[in-house]
Amino acid sequence: GDNYARFLIDELFPLIEKTHGVKLSKSANDGSIGGASSGAICAWTAAWERPDRFRRVFSSIGTYVGLRGGNDYPTLVRKVEPKPIRIFMQDGENDLNIYGGDWWMANQEMQRALVFAGYDVKHAWGTGAHDGNQSTQVFPEAMRWLWRDYPAEIRANAEKKSRQNVNQVVDTAIPWELVGEGYRFTEGPAVNAKGEVFFNDVGAAKTFKVGLDGKLTEFLADSKKGDGQAFGPDGKLYANAGQQVLAWDESGKSTVVAEGFRGNDLVVLNNGSIYATEPGWDGTSPSKLWLIKNGEKKVVDTGLRFSNGITVSPDQTLLYVADSRSHWIYSYQIQPDGTLKHKQKYYWMHVPDTADDSGADGMRVDRDGRLYVATRMGIQFCDQAGRVNGIIPTPNGKVANIAFGGENFDTLYACAGDKVFKRKVKVKGAQAWGAPHRPRPPGL
Repeated sequence: GDNYARFLIDELFPLIEKTHGVKLSKSANDGSIGGASSGAICAWTAAWERPDRFRRVFSSIGTYVGLRGGNDYPTLVRKVEPKPIRIFMQDGENDLNIYGGDWWMANQEMQRALVFAGYDVKHAWGTGAHDGNQSTQVFPEAMRWLWRDYPAEIRANAEKKSRQNVNQVVDTAIPWELVGEGYRFTEGPAVNAKGEVFFNDVGAAKTFKVGLDGKLTEFLADSKKGDGQAFGPDGKLYANAGQQVLAWDESGKSTVVAEGFRGNDLVVLNNGSIYATEPGWDGTSPSKLWLIKNGEKKVVDTGLRFSNGITVSPDQTLLYVADSRSHWIYSYQIQPDGTLKHKQKYYWMHVPDTADDSGADGMRVDRDGRLYVATRMGIQFCDQAGRVNGIIPTPNGKVANIAFGGENFDTLYACAGDKVFKRKVKVKGAQAWGAPHRPRPPGL
């Protein structure tokens, strides 16, 4: 988590400036941090969480082992979009090998992950134990290397050596762009056949439209408490709104599609069937999954702790539902009559150290069958086999829902608290209102 980084930035640094009469640079390129043992992983964590302030790291005999989740870092380094960090690592083959893990092997695993992900990393391996002897010897060399080209800016994946799967989706050289800000809480990004994006400011009960030219306009002055929403094959915008599901036409006129439950998110299939999630809002009622078809509604599943985001596979044979209060995304097989079978925990989400669940919310799929999930750790995307292949952070560390918009459906939109961002990506989104499409089989 970012606790230590926040302690330094918000408390210690201001205190030093006040008591010592100095001015500390706030430039990330001027920020360096280091440590040994637990201090090493602490220094790395500060840079990992706040690369906007720390980009040069010295790590000696780092505790990247099974203590407080430190052993997760090599996996996360391989999956998370690379960050602008340079790191010098030191360890020895006689380092600790105890109940928490093997420090010598863990440091090598961490170094190999950093190389795999395209980080600027150098190491000094020796024969030492868990002490400061070798680190003292190599410290001058480490400082020269970490600062070798200052003031040139440290950039993520500068040499394009990353072999991460995240590169299949995004280019680190193409950043997020701000679409709009100042909202109370953004949700429900939905995309029509033109590629225009509509989203809700839930707190203000308004719906906004992002045109293909990027122009932002108000679509509904009163969304009637609109939340999760999606377009249907008929071109109407279907939205959970209070105790109703509404269908909005282009003129902004609504009709009631269903009522009697407070939905969260929904998806509309090419055949017109609507699936909507109803969490146990009060913490005691069971979550429900609703099917709305031919003017009738019925519950087709219960039992999730907090049913939230929902979408379908590109071929529309599988329904995916996020359980926000767990690690899991559930998969169901859609039957010809719309009912569901073969429910299973299928996609396992990463969870940050600051939470006990993934917070999985809005979801979408691309035409290659990847599933994208808005979570506490960012946008996690998975292959068809259920494995998280990559994690894409957002600029403000928040994301509630996502959608693929733009003329070619190759711009990823993210509702992120009081802001909405967009980013050009290398994939094209599959729209549930469109014709079913069978993606190619997944690889390793």
